Amino acid sequence: MVPAIYLLAVVVLGFTATILRLPPLVGFLLAGFILGASPVPNLEYVGVLGDLGVAVLLFTIGLKLDLRVLTRKEVTATALITMTVLSGLGSVIIGGLLLLGLQVDTVTPAGVAILGFALSFSSTVVVVKLLEERDDTGSLYGRIAIGVLVVQDIAAVLYMTLTSGQVPSPWALGLVLLWPASKVLGWVLDHIDHREMRTIFGISMALLPGYLLFDIVGIDGDLGALIMGALLASHPAAKELSGALFTIKELLLVGFFLAIGLDGVPGTGAFMLAAFLLLLLPLRGLVYTITVRIFGMRRRTSALAGLAMTAYSEFALIVVAVAVEHGHLGHEWTAAVSLALALSFVVSAMVNRRPAALVRWMSGLIPRRSPTSLHPDEQPLDLSGVRTVIFGMGRVGRATYSRLHADGERGVLGIDNDASKVESLEKSGFNVLEADATDQEFWERLDAVHATKAVLAMPEAGANVRVLDWLNRSSFDGQVLAIARYDDEAAQMRDKGVDAVINIYDGVGASLAQAVESLGPLDAVRAVDAGADAEGPDAGSVTQPPIPTAAEPEPVTSRAV
Repeated sequence: MVPAIYLLAVVVLGFTATILRLPPLVGFLLAGFILGASPVPNLEYVGVLGDLGVAVLLFTIGLKLDLRVLTRKEVTATALITMTVLSGLGSVIIGGLLLLGLQVDTVTPAGVAILGFALSFSSTVVVVKLLEERDDTGSLYGRIAIGVLVVQDIAAVLYMTLTSGQVPSPWALGLVLLWPASKVLGWVLDHIDHREMRTIFGISMALLPGYLLFDIVGIDGDLGALIMGALLASHPAAKELSGALFTIKELLLVGFFLAIGLDGVPGTGAFMLAAFLLLLLPLRGLVYTITVRIFGMRRRTSALAGLAMTAYSEFALIVVAVAVEHGHLGHEWTAAVSLALALSFVVSAMVNRRPAALVRWMSGLIPRRSPTSLHPDEQPLDLSGVRTVIFGMGRVGRATYSRLHADGERGVLGIDNDASKVESLEKSGFNVLEADATDQEFWERLDAVHATKAVLAMPEAGANVRVLDWLNRSSFDGQVLAIARYDDEAAQMRDKGVDAVINIYDGVGASLAQAVESLGPLDAVRAVDAGADAEGPDAGSVTQPPIPTAAEPEPVTSRAV
């Protein structure tokens, strides 16, 4: 009966948040506080599920992690500067409030410093979910944010290791063997079915050689899950593996958000502290924005990074729990920080739901600087001669580009926010740039050079709709063509004025029929038998070779667009 009550609370409040156009996590957090304040017994395994969710989340972060990013000064220096500044500000403000008579629970001077340090981190869960929803994990500000989060997580793990009094086991040195072992695991991944076994493989890697093995030798398991993902990041199937884990990761993280509120309703002092800590959120965003700007980023990139990083980190709860265990803080501080953490999640979710106007306002307040002083990745784009722009250089985008190029059309430009993909395509002869499809200034530049066509070829559900919203705000008046996976998504884009929308599955079916008709009777039977088990948008490309250069189009998906 108790699990049914938990499930009902999650479904009702999560759905209510969605109806109010808020992220479902807001409803999950509220469900946790309501259940924690009610006489309904706490389910201990909810916290376990949440811990598993965080481990799988960190594993998927590792799968997308380019270790070279951590060596860049705009990442490491931003993390160190913001942690130092925010730790100092947090300690001073909390200490000042205590001197003014704020009563939460017992606290030592060391406890005040620990609170400042704990509140200097940003939420890995919230930031990564935000970036995934926007399909911005590969964007410049997304890569900076994830890199900063990784550095912060490492700092938190080091702190907990040093303060725990436990020295890692000598066997921890053996963890270096995971690097050659990852090559063997990559070979195993190559021979695993693309369905449920791939999901099971991903969970096993996150929790066994990742979390469990590191925990056994005295190192935080979350760090192990992150490192295990990073070791597999170079594998060609890393992106597919991350996608296979998406749904189960989201379900497990529901337990994480529920667990935050299950300690019950905090006291009056905790509410007052949480209210003051919420007032610090704009200051946190400002610190991140200024720091990122210092390292040569554009005003918009700096503002987006600042907004994304405002929420307090779930690691703050772990750091505070360690301080409570060592007597630096009283028990009620855990509830106070939990409340501040939950409320910061809500504020961050609301602010980042539609940040366009806020980003423009913040950008207007930041002083301009010479384009030549910007970071190399932020230099102005040369769009001279561009007439057709393809957003999203996945399979469909590459095929569209290749067909246009083969038909003799010039002035075609591919756009993608994944730096590694852009680098690979450039080597193959594609005219492609790394850019953010939701950048208003980019659309204005397209209009300035009189681009006449925009192709929205991003495969992620909803991504093309979001870019279309940005496009409609600009002065671009050319033709817009788009792909869609779902009928409701296609209908939504038609309502917004797209000139042509192609359902990617319909396009594959039509192309496969054409291919069958072009074969002789015996060859057609063999083709149908060979493709009988193929599913999804890749099915039509089973008999097609990969696209090594721009001169070799992929007929199946290009006909769809």
